[in-house]
Amino acid sequence: MLSMLPRFSLAHLPTPVDFLPRLSEALAGPRIFIKRDDLTGLAGGGNKARKLEFLVAEALEQKCDSLVTLGAPQSNHCRQTAAAAAKAGMSCILVLRGTSPVENTGNLLIDHLLGARLVWARERSREEVMEEVVQAERASGRNPYPIPLGGSNALGAAAYAMAIEELNGQMEQKPDRILFATSSGGTHAGMVVGAQCSGYKGEILGISIDEPLVDLRQMVSGIASECSRLLGRPHTFVPGDIHGCDEYLGAGYGIMGPPEREAIGLFARLEGILLDPVYTGRAAAGMIDLIRSGVICRNETILFWHTGGTPALWAYSQELTTEAP
Repeated sequence: MLSMLPRFSLAHLPTPVDFLPRLSEALAGPRIFIKRDDLTGLAGGGNKARKLEFLVAEALEQKCDSLVTLGAPQSNHCRQTAAAAAKAGMSCILVLRGTSPVENTGNLLIDHLLGARLVWARERSREEVMEEVVQAERASGRNPYPIPLGGSNALGAAAYAMAIEELNGQMEQKPDRILFATSSGGTHAGMVVGAQCSGYKGEILGISIDEPLVDLRQMVSGIASECSRLLGRPHTFVPGDIHGCDEYLGAGYGIMGPPEREAIGLFARLEGILLDPVYTGRAAAGMIDLIRSGVICRNETILFWHTGGTPALWAYSQELTTEAP
């Protein structure tokens, strides 16, 4: 069924899987592999390129002329949506939380380069403002295609069901656990569906970036159920089917603390791999703590799925270069 879904080519696939020998040795823990979805290639790479291949294909089938989505100011999803729109010959409107900053750095700079129109929600909810934008576009005779936060719906999640199949073909020894950053739930849900469809028996462990575990499980199980129906493999997932961890939320979304800073430094200095402060840095910090605390055992083989986001590093230069007290 996956091969039958319309698809618009955006990502450089398959992304590589690499062993991280120096990080594995430094942590005196399990054998750590990494799946490099930061190398999908679309305007700086990241996991959203996979989802957008299916979402943009549907938009083109519906004769839409613009993509409209929402996110935080340093949203990786918004950056890649703007890039996908440019490649497909569509316009793009991004509804962003809060107000415009004095300086455009990181993902915001790239949004501007890609020609996206930015609409700031200010004190209002992004969802409310996005609905107004969509209605205004339709009233003007245009045909917008709204994309939910993170591209996280059944169609977007299908991309990560396919990604699990891709991974199964790359690793002869399947990892005992797959760890990754989870927030809007689409990537997480797709992996859960892919694992069930392919017979992968390891743990799909999402490290929450901003959601309490009870909410995350509810959201992911719902998207996974819808995705499985879309793929013709209907299964009702319940919150208990979803493995996640909300112990590493830190001071909140987008606020980098010592654990994220350490994780970013370890990956960079030991393996030459860049993580971002918001998503992969936090997920890697959680993984490192799970190894040090013994939750992840030394005899395991694990895979860290790098979901991208490195352009956000440039918006955190002061926090990353100032010595900790």
